[in-house]
Amino acid sequence: NFKVAYAFAAIPARYMLENKNWSSATTLKFYEKNFFWKDFPWQKAIVHFTRIMGAVHTGNKDVARSELGVLKQLHQELLKQKDNYKAGQVEIQMNTAEAWIQFMEGKNEAALEKMNLAANAEDKTEKHPVTPGEVIPARELLGDLLMEMNKWEKALEVYELNLKKHPNRFNALYGAGLAAEKAGDMKKAKLYYEQLIGVANQSNSSRTEINTAKQFLERTAAL
Repeated sequence: NFKVAYAFAAIPARYMLENKNWSSATTLKFYEKNFFWKDFPWQKAIVHFTRIMGAVHTGNKDVARSELGVLKQLHQELLKQKDNYKAGQVEIQMNTAEAWIQFMEGKNEAALEKMNLAANAEDKTEKHPVTPGEVIPARELLGDLLMEMNKWEKALEVYELNLKKHPNRFNALYGAGLAAEKAGDMKKAKLYYEQLIGVANQSNSSRTEINTAKQFLERTAAL
């Protein structure tokens, strides 16, 4: 059913995206191959979107383009079904995918335009009543894109805006801390890194982001 299809798609997708496990994301498989995936184009789109994000971060533009083509087909299926909500969700994924592909191609302004379009559309969309929300916030991905372009101050603004709607997100807190550090705002960097450590304090994780935050806080303990 709808909920099972969503879980089968979203849980592994979130795991890959949240951990930035891009190589595995590129080859993410559909859980339960014999499941009736053809009946769930929106949920299928989540897997294809995850593959795109993996592909763009590993430099595989051909895979990203191919998977984007599948997303567009699924979007058309949902439009034919007159399911505007799900079609809108896939359209946000399409714009996000196109933004990152354009960035790969060196088209920074076009990439930011598409990514802003995706983030603004998502902000205006109500959460689906059955799901816990989008697989990964588009505005957070906008912050990530700005970081890739070395636009530290703007990235910080975007991460902060995202955190108002999605508080305590690990990657957003780290992004905000790193953006602030790069921008020379040590006070804000310390604030967000401290929040990150607070969120991840009981995890016993060895993620690079946690070590980076701890090292920064040790260096700036006197501030």
